[in-house]
Amino acid sequence: MLCNPISAFRKMAFCKNGFSTTYHISAFSLNSSSLVPLRKARNLNQKRCIEKALATNPHLGSSHTINPFSGLLKKGFSHELDYYLRIHNRPSGKKMGSCIKVTASSSQQTLQSFRKKSTQDINVLIVGSTGYIGKFVVKELVKRGYNVIAVAREMSGINGRYGKNETIEELKGAQVCFADVTDISSLKAAIDDVGVTIDVIISCLASRNGGVKDSWRIDYDATNNSLIAGKAVGASHFVLLSAICVQKPLLEFQRAKLKFEAELQREAETGELTYSIVRPTAFFKSLGGQVELAKSGKPYVMFGDGRLCACKPISEQDLASFMVDCILEEDKINKILPIGGPDKALTPLEQGEMIFRLMGKEPKFLKVPLGIMDFAIGVLDFLVKVFPSLEDAAEFGKIGRYYAAESMLLLNPETGEYDANATPSYGRDTLEEFFERVLREGMAGQELGDQAVF
Repeated sequence: MLCNPISAFRKMAFCKNGFSTTYHISAFSLNSSSLVPLRKARNLNQKRCIEKALATNPHLGSSHTINPFSGLLKKGFSHELDYYLRIHNRPSGKKMGSCIKVTASSSQQTLQSFRKKSTQDINVLIVGSTGYIGKFVVKELVKRGYNVIAVAREMSGINGRYGKNETIEELKGAQVCFADVTDISSLKAAIDDVGVTIDVIISCLASRNGGVKDSWRIDYDATNNSLIAGKAVGASHFVLLSAICVQKPLLEFQRAKLKFEAELQREAETGELTYSIVRPTAFFKSLGGQVELAKSGKPYVMFGDGRLCACKPISEQDLASFMVDCILEEDKINKILPIGGPDKALTPLEQGEMIFRLMGKEPKFLKVPLGIMDFAIGVLDFLVKVFPSLEDAAEFGKIGRYYAAESMLLLNPETGEYDANATPSYGRDTLEEFFERVLREGMAGQELGDQAVF
């Protein structure tokens, strides 16, 4: 991946015909048509220009750091040298002249200028605002004093049970606009009607059930629509709610999320946008479904011996707080941010034992062999070839199998193992406190709806 000159706070060297003056980056038009990545030097003069850039900017390394004819940097220097040349607009037939120094600070400052505003002057557009995490993000934004523009469906909530008035009440403190995020025209029109420029986009969009078509329609298409529509009204930072499980993509919603992550990173390379990609571990609500069953005397169901996987679950409030942190905290710019809660990693067995301990009862477990799921998935995969309408049913089986066996922890790419110690922790809410609340109050407000398969 090429580094971007605007993201670097570094002095750069550009070649320009017949000049040897020092310019600020703002003297140039930094669009993709006038800047090209240097894959290899086209002539000896260009090679010398690069060498001079390195020589006159010692912090970038030395002439041994880069091979100008391959455009490859030695390991460890890729983040130090953003190597772009302004060559498209040079007069035809003329050789490239002397090198000129350019600083990237002005364009970088333009990108980050909203961070110098007071929070009440920062306009934040949030899509997925009525979802499980989205509504908590809206509350956190309002609490911190941001100017919040929340996009919602006309009929929101599980099975579209809330109308406009209920949605406006739910998102109190935000300016609510109604649009279909899967329709770019609808989304643009709704945002235009608000009549303000946007500084930051936060996307909490997620497929409602993980089905094949719905995953691509929401996790990719709708999320990309929010990027396009937000940029059109000035947005320069994008906070994306992704998922830690995309690091091992075996499911359609994971592939859809990864495709958008890649496009967001490419946008950042143009220098017109920065991003924070947040990859949380398991949510509390996804682990609370069996609390009431255990309370009613039923066994706690787990796969294998209950030690196949583990997670560091995070509460909705803590996750919302972390996502809002991404607006102003510069150490979260252009980063992929895996995040878990404050607990140690817990296996399903440990979670079940915790529930029974809180109830003061002897643990009662039902252990289901993974082979049963594998058999069912095999049957569905066969049937879907004959009956394509079973496509989602087969995908739901794979989703269940994935969460039964894969840990929601950071994956070490070198060992292929999940690493609990390397998974960052954040917040104060613990799973035990959540289980205690569910035992007292039930799962009201924590309904899984179409996501029950997860």
